[in-house]
Amino acid sequence: MFPLVIRNSHINTYTLIVEFRWNAWNVNHIAEHGVMPPEAEHVVRFTRRRRKHRKGSWEVIGRGFSNRRMRVVYIIDPDGTFYIIHAMPFR
Repeated sequence: MFPLVIRNSHINTYTLIVEFRWNAWNVNHIAEHGVMPPEAEHVVRFTRRRRKHRKGSWEVIGRGFSNRRMRVVYIIDPDGTFYIIHAMPFR
């Protein structure tokens, strides 16, 4: 499965349709920074700009819940699943 992007032309937004892989490690790791999985997923899904990070990972900086700025780093598994390895408020 590969990511699908849907554009809503009426309000000029984009939504990334993907599946996420969660386990105890990444859930606990982002929780240390005060982030829960739904908020990290929201940032990845609704942020258009993404850039290559290091070692095959990607980075997005976007708005989470309550409009707070967030930085999320993830990798894409061979099956197209997104695995978030870092998420924290961006200051």
